Amino acid sequence: MSTLEKVTWVEQLRTSFGLATALEALQLPKSTWYYHQNQKVDYGEKYASLRPALEEIARQHPAYGYRRTTTELHENYGLKVSQAVVRRLHELWELKLLRSVRPPAPSAIRQAILSAGERANLVATLAEIGWFEVVYTDFSEIRYAHGQAKAYLMPILAHRCKLVYGWAVASQANTALALTAWQAARQRLEELAINYQALIMHHDQDPVYTSHAWAHQLLIHDGLRLSYALHGARDNPEMESFFSRFKSENHSLLWEAPHLTALDAVVTERMGYYNGERRHSTIENLPPLTYLQRRRPTFGVVESGRGEHG
Repeated sequence: MSTLEKVTWVEQLRTSFGLATALEALQLPKSTWYYHQNQKVDYGEKYASLRPALEEIARQHPAYGYRRTTTELHENYGLKVSQAVVRRLHELWELKLLRSVRPPAPSAIRQAILSAGERANLVATLAEIGWFEVVYTDFSEIRYAHGQAKAYLMPILAHRCKLVYGWAVASQANTALALTAWQAARQRLEELAINYQALIMHHDQDPVYTSHAWAHQLLIHDGLRLSYALHGARDNPEMESFFSRFKSENHSLLWEAPHLTALDAVVTERMGYYNGERRHSTIENLPPLTYLQRRRPTFGVVESGRGEHG
């Protein structure tokens, strides 16, 4: 990994893990970091933030040239640049050679997690969790069409009020699914006037959650912090409990959904029930939305879009 790449990753990781941990994880001297912060940038430095995504695309899609790479950057990474820029960066960074022979590099986020150790689990460091401080997420497989097909559900669950802010269902547990779920949750949070930039997103170390696309969207673009479970499911019991209840209570409806579109409709309807009608013993036997509104009666809940119930 080049110095410029390390500088770029330190910039992304410092918000969650701190500057010292990020520098240690990337083995970047502090003097080098500050030097790059104070210097004017050349063309490669100007677009250094694109390099992790471009290299990830080059490894995952070795047949892509600059045209398809430009589309991939925009649609799956949320990075909009011209084909001319991508073409020049391909040449500058020799990405064609990377696509051919270079083995995948370890994820910079994984390096930071290893360096941070137990501190990577931000939730575990909290003595008390505030109302709008932590949300949880994970993927869970759902069987439908009488067991002949499978899909994946990713909800984003509030710690205190148990509201599912957003969710998404897709045939694959990938970055596109994760970003769709987060987009729905972000819309709902905005409708509820909740500052999502103050949130900690807690999840496991699935490759999606340690990917550049996920980290860039949440850490850099939206200003969240990321917290990582270090010991599997036991470090994310809220999601295990949610999936157990949701899938058991709705098993027959999910199982009998004939196709993915029908499954998505079932999940949407049941999430509406979960948020708006189902009583929860841990929140005064109230539905999450009612509990939230009674606790903060000044909230104005706008029923619109995919975040309608979540």
